[in-house]
Amino acid sequence: MTFPATYQKLTAVRHSKNFREAVEIQDVPFAEPGPDEVVIRNRFAGVNAADLMMAAGQYLLPTPVPCDMGAEAVGEVALAGANVSGVKPGDAVLTNAVGCGYRDYYLTRADRVVPVAAATAEIMSLSIGALTASLGLTITGEMTSGETVLITAAAGGTGQFAVQLAKRAGNHVIGTCGSDDKIDLLHALGCDRVINYRREPLRETLKREYPRGVNLIFEGVGTETFDAAVDSLARFGRLVTIGFIAEYKDEPDMLTAPRIYYKMIGKNASIRGFNLNLWFNRPELRDHLARLITLLEHGEITAQIDPTEFRGAAGAIDAVEYLHAGRNAGKVVVRF
Repeated sequence: MTFPATYQKLTAVRHSKNFREAVEIQDVPFAEPGPDEVVIRNRFAGVNAADLMMAAGQYLLPTPVPCDMGAEAVGEVALAGANVSGVKPGDAVLTNAVGCGYRDYYLTRADRVVPVAAATAEIMSLSIGALTASLGLTITGEMTSGETVLITAAAGGTGQFAVQLAKRAGNHVIGTCGSDDKIDLLHALGCDRVINYRREPLRETLKREYPRGVNLIFEGVGTETFDAAVDSLARFGRLVTIGFIAEYKDEPDMLTAPRIYYKMIGKNASIRGFNLNLWFNRPELRDHLARLITLLEHGEITAQIDPTEFRGAAGAIDAVEYLHAGRNAGKVVVRF
């Protein structure tokens, strides 16, 4: 098999919250693997809201420029080093690391890849979105059954899995979205109630329809949505915050308001942060990923892939802008 002398990748070369201004497409030499390394030919890369924060240098992990973009991908092993025994050329593998995604080929240590049955967009979508939903709900959120669970941004790459897992656990699931064309999708995924927050104010709707409050909230939007979620917590309620996409493009909101303990103590409620990066060296992550793959393969959960097609490093720029415009329904992917 022959390989190109060079290939393309997308790299942030300056920090900016304008993703298109922060990045450039680079042609780089194809590199042979070392003894313990593999070269992966990427097939699909996942688009995540945090890509914008990485390009801005404001991510939870340091991303000094130059910083390669894209944090999850699936593909096939193209070349394997002499000491590699766990995978071989042609095997499908999943990768999850800053810089692994928006590129034609990726060179990495063989012990950092996860063998999978096939290099599909559906399998790839499990590596960040579904893992965040599974670990965040069940461990951080202590999800049980018979509860009322609110999922914000429910039609997104993470929210879609949170809806399905919460429903599978035997809960009443509320999902939020920003357009009517996502309502049917969310009902199909398992939502008992869908709230289009552009037509139905979230705080007032929850207060009217769920006067006893919401037991568990899985929240990734921030700003007014986060505030409404806090106000809607039931006694002993838990709010798991996984991000704040509404503030990613701008500076943080500066607020003057009573401190949050005024709202939390009387309810015995709690707010808990979830960051997937802190789970990568913990055994629970591999257990949850294996379970999610089994559920997907058996048709017990589905992976909704947004149908809009983006290709290559150049397409990744359009894909990030598309995601942040709120136009997606399901996981946004880039094809290679």
